[in-house]
Amino acid sequence: MKHGKKYAEVAKLVDKAALYDPSEAIALVKKTAVAKFDETVEAHIRTGCDGRHADQQIRGAVVLPNGTGKTVKVLVFAKGPKVDEALAAGADYAGGEELIPKIQNDGWLDFDVVVATPDMMGVVGRLGKVLGPKGLMPNPKAGTVTMDVTKAIADIKAGKIEYRLDKTNIVHVPLGKASFSEEALEENFKALMDAIMKAKPSAVKGAYLKSITLTSTMGPGVKVATSKFV
Repeated sequence: MKHGKKYAEVAKLVDKAALYDPSEAIALVKKTAVAKFDETVEAHIRTGCDGRHADQQIRGAVVLPNGTGKTVKVLVFAKGPKVDEALAAGADYAGGEELIPKIQNDGWLDFDVVVATPDMMGVVGRLGKVLGPKGLMPNPKAGTVTMDVTKAIADIKAGKIEYRLDKTNIVHVPLGKASFSEEALEENFKALMDAIMKAKPSAVKGAYLKSITLTSTMGPGVKVATSKFV
């Protein structure tokens, strides 16, 4: 991938061989985020898990104390009074079976998170092929299959993010925006790492955390010392 002059300039600020303290890494990521828009700060955590085994999966959710800086659109699948409750709680869209053709046939995907009450999962299951590959399928572990739609919506709007292993056993998550203060990003990073450490599967052999890289959308990667979390 070819990078521009601006990237080359800021990349010089990062020592590729160094493993930084979280606070140093965050300060560097902020300094190297020089795009014209407010870049997202991301964490990429390479684990020693083997996601092909069910007992080495990592999946869950954590509410970042300072949010993600992104306005999240929530769709809720529910029935009867739960639809009204969801809308009152701040859901952007709520409904039942009538939404299926809109998503399946019309390709409507104007939402970031899907919440469903357990009694709607049979209906939502029909959208598996559409929602699954996009990581939008509601999941009890992530708190998105629940009867308490009010709490689920409040958490999501407050900055709840899901984390899960990808096919290469890496967790990719947003930590906030480059415009956030260093303290706010540090608090978010700590909340994420606490959750990741608690989620460690007992079946993992060897090192659980292989590498942690922080980066902004357009900036260079900054490596964080994993020894801080062992």
